[in-house]
Amino acid sequence: MTEHDAQPTAQRDQAHNATGDDVVRNDAGQDTSRPDTGRPDTGQDAGQDTGQDNGAQVSTGSETAGAPEAAIPELVIISGMSGAGRSTAAKCLEDLGWFVVDNLPPALIPTMVELGARSQGNVARIAVVVDVRGRRFFDNLRESLADLDTRGVTRRIVFLESSDEALVRRFESVRRPHPLQGDGRIVDGIAAERELLRELRGDADLVIDTSSLNVHELRAKMDAQFAGEEEPELRATVMSFGFKYGLPVDADLVADMRFLPNPHWVPELRPYTGVNEEVAAYVFNQPGAKEFLDRYAELLRLIAAGYRREGKRYVTIAIGCTGGKHRSVAMSEKLAARLAAEGVETVVVHRDMGRE
Repeated sequence: MTEHDAQPTAQRDQAHNATGDDVVRNDAGQDTSRPDTGRPDTGQDAGQDTGQDNGAQVSTGSETAGAPEAAIPELVIISGMSGAGRSTAAKCLEDLGWFVVDNLPPALIPTMVELGARSQGNVARIAVVVDVRGRRFFDNLRESLADLDTRGVTRRIVFLESSDEALVRRFESVRRPHPLQGDGRIVDGIAAERELLRELRGDADLVIDTSSLNVHELRAKMDAQFAGEEEPELRATVMSFGFKYGLPVDADLVADMRFLPNPHWVPELRPYTGVNEEVAAYVFNQPGAKEFLDRYAELLRLIAAGYRREGKRYVTIAIGCTGGKHRSVAMSEKLAARLAAEGVETVVVHRDMGRE
């Protein structure tokens, strides 16, 4: 697959969206609001998707005498052949917590580093995707790299490579022209790009040949280089919902709580929700409720291990009942607490609570 048109990307929030009357709760029970960041992982070829602080210091013009100097962010420059997987590599770093900018003009890289240094540690790692879509590519890039060297910025270049045959197959599969082919053939564009990138490839700190890699294998290689010794984190959103309002479109897993008696038919419980202790006690005193929680949590441990192996970072677990007010809410709260106790970063979203 070819690289998509220029599109800026930024570090995403780590939870899914809650819209309308959604109530979003973290593990401490506090209400929060976060934008949607779910993105599907599609395609078979690596081209279809597509640290550590260095301790250096930089002074900026806005600093006053005696003020602490700002730490220079860690910088990775991602480049390579169109269709070789630059977007996949960038998304992988983004999932690892890097601030990612796609198709940034090379002349602006030093400015981006300086802005990161002024962020008071909020932007500690920056990844920039640069490629032949930018005009005056090499002249500006060489000047920018020289500027970074004079400032003492430690940077790495990751170069994505692939065979001509693999690149042609990916471009033809999506029926898109190569950005440099002009009126010629795809192979002409590939040859022109390869010649243009020859010097940068020689300067690269890491070259990854994606000719025979799929998306997951490329992600694994990036994880091995940039995730450090820690296992990549899995972040979960546990969402309660009411079936009468429709299934959540972003759910990865769906469980149905309608096998449990409905507290709606208990007059003294009807006005309350599943976050109420009396309602939760009623739900979990029903036959099968505790057994479901134990077995579903065990199943999720198995699924989570597989998700991590496949490079999946986010999962939305939807728990439903008729109206999304009692049973699903109580089960979502308990399940989220169970996941959090096992080290999974978890957010609870009650999508339909309060809609009735």
